[in-house]
Amino acid sequence: MKSFFTFTLRHLMTRFPILIISLLCGNAYGLPVSGIYSERVPVANESDAERKQAFKNALQIVLVRATGEQSNISHPAVQEALSNAQSYVEAFRYFSEAVTPTLVNRRIGLHQGIADSAVELTVGDSQDELMPNQGQQNATVPTVDEQRFIEVEFSSVSIEQMLTEARIPLWDSNRPSVLVWMALQDESGNRSLMSSDINSDIINLIRVFANERGLPVLFPVLDFEDRRNLNEDLVWRLDEDAIRSASLRYGADSILTGRLHFTSSEELVGLWQFQFQGETQVFDGFSTDLEAYLNAPLERVTAQLAQYFAIVPELELAASAILRVDGISDLQDYSALVAYIGGLGLVDKLATSQVSGDRLELRLGLVGDVQQLYELIALDRDLLPIASTTAVSSGLLHYRWTR
Repeated sequence: MKSFFTFTLRHLMTRFPILIISLLCGNAYGLPVSGIYSERVPVANESDAERKQAFKNALQIVLVRATGEQSNISHPAVQEALSNAQSYVEAFRYFSEAVTPTLVNRRIGLHQGIADSAVELTVGDSQDELMPNQGQQNATVPTVDEQRFIEVEFSSVSIEQMLTEARIPLWDSNRPSVLVWMALQDESGNRSLMSSDINSDIINLIRVFANERGLPVLFPVLDFEDRRNLNEDLVWRLDEDAIRSASLRYGADSILTGRLHFTSSEELVGLWQFQFQGETQVFDGFSTDLEAYLNAPLERVTAQLAQYFAIVPELELAASAILRVDGISDLQDYSALVAYIGGLGLVDKLATSQVSGDRLELRLGLVGDVQQLYELIALDRDLLPIASTTAVSSGLLHYRWTR
């Protein structure tokens, strides 16, 4: 006998197709990054020339955030887009805000968006450093307590079309999280774990970078359980197994661990370890500037994640897949699943092909390949793969809904 849910769902699909289509407008799950295509930058005045330069500055920040890599700024298509930034603008507004003068001087673009959570989650978006070697001009920002800003909303459709035509990979808004551990050592050899109450300067710099690049960053809470599982000496030694074990409670997609020694000559010397997809990389760190020391590994990690997950948009559908999901027991489950899958940048078309009991099958049209879809869904915590029947090569992906 058909379940009431099965009958109801089929009835709705037949009688009210607009209702089903509207379910695609929901938010993605996991760690979605919002505000990718909007940015605010400081301005000296509201003149046409100042506004034109502000549009260019803001668009550069947005393009780096959308693609995940600074190197894309040098692409001829991106340079052409920057020279005509106004054509990508959907809306803008001016406003004033009290700011810290030193922050205004240090940054070209400022954008707040740090999300608070029990693990100090940063998933917002912010400004990106403009690159002098790309011909960008640093804005002259007055050192005042109240700063004038322009907030710009760009057309995601126009930007994605430009990237598609240029075949520049686009990073989906559902992005992998990075858990950051750090051990610090002073001139006397005393070591400690980085914490928000003592090392707020370090954490704030990491947050600024994460916001600029749309990188979801997690910081450990360093409660009793954390300190029991992982002390400063284990972090300093970059003990891979201990770090991985202590990180399990956070469910992060990757782990960045660093050690930092403050020398008597005011140099910053250390080592970094990055764990991702079962592989571990170790690389050096050296600088005389704290921000530069932190940004180097963050830039490397962001580029690696973007290269792994970003897709080259296709002008036409590149592949199709069948997504089979068990455990869909009611309309709430159905709407949540369809909203999540429909919100993935890789999915261009979606249609329900079969409903049987608590099993739902969706036929998907992709702008990438099935392997990329598999990796993207792996970031979600609500879909558990059923390995016995999941066959990426055949285009069938089988999961259980666990929410």
